[in-house]
Amino acid sequence: MPTSDALRYPIGPAPLLRGPLTPAERADYQQQLADLPAQLAAAAQRLGPESLAYPYRPGGWTGHQVIHHVADSHLNAYCRFRLALTEDNPTIKPYDEAAWAALPDVATEPVAVSLALLASLHQRWVALLDHLPSTDWQRTFYHPGNRQTTTLDQALATYAWHGRHHLAHLGLLAGA
Repeated sequence: MPTSDALRYPIGPAPLLRGPLTPAERADYQQQLADLPAQLAAAAQRLGPESLAYPYRPGGWTGHQVIHHVADSHLNAYCRFRLALTEDNPTIKPYDEAAWAALPDVATEPVAVSLALLASLHQRWVALLDHLPSTDWQRTFYHPGNRQTTTLDQALATYAWHGRHHLAHLGLLAGA
């Protein structure tokens, strides 16, 4: 049986960059964002509603909650990118992920709703990223919850990881 950390972080921790990304690294992370909605949809299709009703680990979210969470998280990420591109080191608004996952729409709406949102959102997000000049990648936002200033390079790497991280959680459900 995998350890608790292996279940919580099946692909390991989020990357922490030591400097700016190369154009090739950015392109790879952007492609990961572009591919994620279809990958999540395929995983949801393979699992079906019955399997998505189970948590991927003891005390963890259900597959259903995971998919809705990715939509919530990436919607916030998209807004954070836009704020960083239009303001000088804006302070972003943190949110309580667990509380959002417990809201009634997460329980009542099928994952298809969040998958459709993710498909459109990621199309817009990647279109924005595809047209950024290299200097914009060092623009920042401030997260008051963890008291960190984050570059858009770091945010790109983190949210690409975040998608793969939760896709791996769905993979754990498939293997259960």
